[in-house]
Amino acid sequence: MATVRDIVKALDVITGGRVITDSFGYGGANPFVVTKTSGIPGKAVTELPGLVWGDPDMPVKKVAVMMTLTESAIELAGATGIDCLIAHHPIAEGSNTGGVTARDYFNLYHLAVFELHEAFHGLHPGIAWIHGSCAKHVNIRFGGVPGKIVWYGNALPEVETLGDLLNRIDTIMGTDIESRVLTSERQIRGCTEIHETSIAARAKIFVGSPDNKLGKTITVFPHTGFSAEDLEKAYAEYPEANTVVCTISRPLPGDPLVKKAEELGLNLIAGNSHALEILENGIPLAWALRLQIPELDIHIFRERMVSLPLDHCGCTHIENYGETMARNYLPKPKTE
Repeated sequence: MATVRDIVKALDVITGGRVITDSFGYGGANPFVVTKTSGIPGKAVTELPGLVWGDPDMPVKKVAVMMTLTESAIELAGATGIDCLIAHHPIAEGSNTGGVTARDYFNLYHLAVFELHEAFHGLHPGIAWIHGSCAKHVNIRFGGVPGKIVWYGNALPEVETLGDLLNRIDTIMGTDIESRVLTSERQIRGCTEIHETSIAARAKIFVGSPDNKLGKTITVFPHTGFSAEDLEKAYAEYPEANTVVCTISRPLPGDPLVKKAEELGLNLIAGNSHALEILENGIPLAWALRLQIPELDIHIFRERMVSLPLDHCGCTHIENYGETMARNYLPKPKTE
């Protein structure tokens, strides 16, 4: 039977030696041990690619791969016999464990927990491929900033136009299925104002028209801090580019990044949102792990975030409960 130690070894092979192991530990030796901070006191997080918690000799039968660890994921793991969680994003005390210490929550359900994040980035060309291009150059530290990723490549032969790319993304990501699920939920709950991320943040053209040629692409990730100034620098490096593809996140209309694309004469298209990275990066990771350790029972924990109006957030009983608790127990402003 596979053990936690076997998964450490497999992930180290998959990432080409980027995982923390007994001989390649925490500290300056590993460039993928990165601290992320916005300067908010007490909120910095250090990424530790590899085993975050668990006994290396613990047997593992059932593994879940996910993007971001949450209390819902921990509860689902405990209820379905998962032994090991592999999260893409870094894990922090409390923030990813329902407000309590990770040790107590993980131990409650006998879980081993891993994270990878930057150690997994740049290992495969799948996100560029989904977005219609073949990545020729990859920079995972654009401007010297870890995680600020920029790809440059050519459009695939079968993806000639921006319209072709929109259709391609919808097809590969199963947008029709998600749309039908959302339609069903709206009907069941009797509310048309329910929104879901993969539909609300669907691929769309910001600059250009469906008939415009996709051409050579610069693929960027605005949530990494990629700015209009960065686009100007990237275009100087790749002056033959025709299109900017923003994926994982996107600028808002009127953002300086959008204006800069217009100024440079570039198309700009928003591709998949962060909600779909579980398909883009999670599924390749899960398959790579299966190829390393075929006996593992591997599952994908996929988040589905929906927006519900307060008056339609649940059944009548729970709605009445919320109002009762607020009216009778939670302080109200004092009247003059």
